[in-house]
Amino acid sequence: MINQKLKVLFVFFALFALPASLFAGSSSGTTYPGSIIVGGLKRTYLLHVPPARDKTKPKPLLIALHGGGGQGKHMRRLTRGGFDRLSDQDGFVVAYPDGVEKHWNDGRGETAYRAHRDNVDDVGFISALIDRMVRELNVDPRRVYVTGMSNGAMMSYRLACDLSEKIAAIAPVAGAIPENLYPSCSPSRPVHVLAINNVNDPLMPFAGGNVTGPWGRKKLGEVLSTAETVAFWARHNNCSLPPAVIYEPDRDPQDGTRIRKEVYPEGENDVTVILYAVEGGGHTWPGGYQYFNERIIGKTSRDMDASEVIWGFFKKHKAP
Repeated sequence: MINQKLKVLFVFFALFALPASLFAGSSSGTTYPGSIIVGGLKRTYLLHVPPARDKTKPKPLLIALHGGGGQGKHMRRLTRGGFDRLSDQDGFVVAYPDGVEKHWNDGRGETAYRAHRDNVDDVGFISALIDRMVRELNVDPRRVYVTGMSNGAMMSYRLACDLSEKIAAIAPVAGAIPENLYPSCSPSRPVHVLAINNVNDPLMPFAGGNVTGPWGRKKLGEVLSTAETVAFWARHNNCSLPPAVIYEPDRDPQDGTRIRKEVYPEGENDVTVILYAVEGGGHTWPGGYQYFNERIIGKTSRDMDASEVIWGFFKKHKAP
């Protein structure tokens, strides 16, 4: 058993102390809680709906998955309400689901958390949530997108593996394909992928291996390297190799990061795969909140706003 102090530190995504002023009042849409029964469990989520527009026009849906130890509201805070503001601007729905006991069953197979131990049907939950949004909010089934941080990023990959028939694109941040998920990952169709990974992430190894808690004190399952993860999707989508590599502008020379962008030429049905490798970045959301000391999670890049980049990528693509 880890002691209480380590438990507090380990819940590195919870962001309980984050002031509401970071995101409240900046959005003109409506945010409200919802729930749905899946697999005998009551599953909950926050939903942000943009201001009233033409209700006959189908809307995109962006699903944002929190990291381990967090909830949907913490994902909303981590991004500084960026998806809410973009939702109000461009007219898409944002869902912030909650994992069972603050974790997602992302395919790692490790048993520290109930989501893994009980093999919680999170794929079924997200599938049911999509169906509800299509039915009740006139969401366009060809424009359903998933992003997530860390545990949420790995869950994004699992959804692209197991639910590709309902998802047009994913944008995982600070995550990779779990080793235990990789052998069974067989998407039924191409999926647009934008991955954002931090090269100096102390918790999610860029080169692959064990995911850890703070200071590496707890092993939390193994993942592929970033290169292997991105190469898998490039192969699956029949993209050409090698990628075109450029460096993004160094917008904040004081933040200690540079962003390398790798773009794989479009593959089957013009499906795209892009990697943003944040050199010097830690276990963080670029442009988001520095939720713990750099000694624990590393640096947050200020050279890009991940929420804006992700939505900019999503809105260009529909399901094949």
